[in-house]
Amino acid sequence: MDMRDRITKSIREGIDAVAAIGSDEGAVFIWGVSRAIIECYRSGGKLLLAGNGGSLCYATHFAEELTERFRKSRAPLQAIALADPGHITCVWNGLGFEEIFARSVAALWKKGDLFILLTTSGNSQNLLKAAEGARGQRLTTVSFLWQPVGDIRGWCYHEWIVFSLHSDRIQEAHMVDIHIIIEMVEDKFFFRLEYCGWYDAYGDLCDRCD
Repeated sequence: MDMRDRITKSIREGIDAVAAIGSDEGAVFIWGVSRAIIECYRSGGKLLLAGNGGSLCYATHFAEELTERFRKSRAPLQAIALADPGHITCVWNGLGFEEIFARSVAALWKKGDLFILLTTSGNSQNLLKAAEGARGQRLTTVSFLWQPVGDIRGWCYHEWIVFSLHSDRIQEAHMVDIHIIIEMVEDKFFFRLEYCGWYDAYGDLCDRCD
């Protein structure tokens, strides 16, 4: 297979992974997480986000799109990616790598917050420990996952599993999810949705239209 064929094959794999978002399950996940974030902000809460490697980069991107802006100028929304290198290396050195996110959640959470984790393996023990701690504090939890296996599956209230052979394709699908969720949240707080009937399709009347 020459390079042109490889490129075409990779493009198709990317399209197939992202296409899963268009399923009923994918749309319901986006709707549910968007509504959960909206309720979090309405109650005065904030987002805490975590991941490892590329997924941590995605978590920081998720946060900065909220704290700065996404598509239009507006007020900032509270979001913290758990990516402080001082904290990570301190806890790793003193308590172990499995504790790095759990300690951050324990230190920063307050009632009404929402914890989001991203993982392509589904087995990251530092994320599992954080999810356990967040659930113990009754935080709403969201997970972006890969295959329907792994220790983290079933621990979060909102869960999205993308099927693909490669973790990079999974991350690309996760990013599309993230951008759509941010779009819904930003529009709900600051701008009028062009098509409010999207909410009605899932049995929930948009409160800007009721």
